[in-house]
Amino acid sequence: MAYRTTLGWSLVSSGVVTLFLAVLPGPDLLWGVLLLLAGVVTLVVRS
Repeated sequence: MAYRTTLGWSLVSSGVVTLFLAVLPGPDLLWGVLLLLAGVVTLVVRS
């Protein structure tokens, strides 16, 4: 069950990131790196 929840959240977050990259100004690579770092920080803080 946890796997399905994780997979679901992963797909949702991927969609949100894709939408963010479509509307945010500037290079997509920069935003991708910043969002990736934000995700890593969130995971580290939660664990």
